[in-house]
Amino acid sequence: MTDLEYMNEAEALLARVEACCDRLNERTDADIDNQRVGGMVTLTFADRSQIIVNLQKPLQEVWMAARAGGFHYRFDGQRWMDTKGQGEFFAHLSRYASEQAGEPLAFE
Repeated sequence: MTDLEYMNEAEALLARVEACCDRLNERTDADIDNQRVGGMVTLTFADRSQIIVNLQKPLQEVWMAARAGGFHYRFDGQRWMDTKGQGEFFAHLSRYASEQAGEPLAFE
């Protein structure tokens, strides 16, 4: 993957995370504050816990930090997959955000 392809896919992922937060805030009581600064989106939940998603350009990865731990994802041509073979980014984000919000949330 070229650097330009990586940036296009990674920027689309961050935009999708932001859009999902907006939709979830409209449809649920989760009240997720999302703030983007450059290549990083910080999601802050009502209990002040956070999930941070940031771009790792030199590695062509996206990293996520949540209460559950730190995770690295690489684009496989269709989806952002965990580099340790543990699953897909948005499935993980849904699970960890649900845990931190205390209600089921689907980042789709």
